[in-house]
Amino acid sequence: MSAFSRGVRNAFRNKVRTFSVVLILGLSIGLALAMLLAHQAVTQKIDTVKSSVGNTITVSPAGFRGFSGGGNPLTQSDIDKIENTPHVVAISETLTDRLTSDQTNLQSSITAGSLGQRFSVSGGGGSASFGGEAPTDFTPPVMVIGTNDPTNLSSAGGGTFKLTNGQVFSPTSKDNVAIIGSALASKNNLSVGSTFTAYNTTIKVVGIFDGGNTFADAQLIMPLATVQTLSGQAGDITSAVVTVDSVDNLDSTTTAIKNTLGTAADVTNDQTRTQDTIDSLQNIQSISLYSLIGAVIAGSVIIFLTMLMIVRERRTEIGVTKAIGASNFKVMWQFMVEAMTLTLLAAVAGIIIGVVAADPITKTLVNNASTTSSTVSTGGGMFTQRFSGGGIAVGGGPSTSGAGPTFVARGRGFGAVRSNITNIHAAVGWSILVYGLAAALLIALIGSAIASWSIAKVRPAEVMRAS
Repeated sequence: MSAFSRGVRNAFRNKVRTFSVVLILGLSIGLALAMLLAHQAVTQKIDTVKSSVGNTITVSPAGFRGFSGGGNPLTQSDIDKIENTPHVVAISETLTDRLTSDQTNLQSSITAGSLGQRFSVSGGGGSASFGGEAPTDFTPPVMVIGTNDPTNLSSAGGGTFKLTNGQVFSPTSKDNVAIIGSALASKNNLSVGSTFTAYNTTIKVVGIFDGGNTFADAQLIMPLATVQTLSGQAGDITSAVVTVDSVDNLDSTTTAIKNTLGTAADVTNDQTRTQDTIDSLQNIQSISLYSLIGAVIAGSVIIFLTMLMIVRERRTEIGVTKAIGASNFKVMWQFMVEAMTLTLLAAVAGIIIGVVAADPITKTLVNNASTTSSTVSTGGGMFTQRFSGGGIAVGGGPSTSGAGPTFVARGRGFGAVRSNITNIHAAVGWSILVYGLAAALLIALIGSAIASWSIAKVRPAEVMRAS
């Protein structure tokens, strides 16, 4: 009988021991596989989160957040300072305003609904109702975006700019022209070449765009310089989206802009917002890695001690085998085959355990990860005064018209990332199973070889005398 056949048969020599070794080793292999899959899943999620971070920085007036807060607008001097910051390659400037019925002949394409009525102006005093009686005939104002980057819809509620007709005005244009959202154009029966009034001025429609969502399609996009002049806000900016030359320079450039502008502006980037999430995932990654290493070490020790015990029990058998001409390698090979047989059986059980347990273990680790939340504080200033007339609608005239909120998609990608964190799944691929099985067999070979080599060198005469 060959050494290979004897090795396979000897693996089942003691059925109780075989079952115990396979069970314990299987649990170890299963845990190692589950942790390997968890580590891989979390690593992929970290890469996804990092890849979702763009190379842009959002700069807004300190304390200014949409319909709440206040602060003073950014100035051209602030923009010049940002432009001179190292690694800054472009700046998208925006001034958002709201046109009420006495400032324009346009009608908003958005139906007020209960939310619009709730936040409408309640009366001549200019205080917002916020839950009180609201006028049932309230019509939302038309949002106008003055910008030097007309195809960027981050300040128009997000979306994807698609020009359906006409052309886009020049970023440096000072003409009384506008690109109008498809819904707003349809509501007011406008087409390319049509005109409307805003700020008591005739504005020409040069293009119509589709933004992909209701809010964006109700917007009016005009040249920045034109809105600044017509609204009486010369040089004012409500948002600046700064493009950096590389994601690697995002943090350093953000810090430089913060230091330059000081308390005059809030400076944020997606990387800052996602760092807490990445830190939590990296904690899970570390736990899964350490657990994987521990499970591999445990499996190696189990194999080594098991084979050490077996070869010592068969000391006499080894001596007889060598006495009839078996070489040291042949003796070692027999025990190595026995170890591989036990490991293969344990690997089958371990793969089943690992595949079944990987996803629940990964989700448990993710759900137990620490998460943090941030709060935003706002202060008073020019924007508070401009918005004091209410939540959405503000009285007419350039001097009293409300400069509308900046709907920069800050945190939009981050919110999507956060909502998908708990959707991490441990995917089992054939490559992982093959590599895992190969690693288990390698450990079995090394462990059994070391154990059997210590006995295989014994001389047959010494064994016979001892027995």
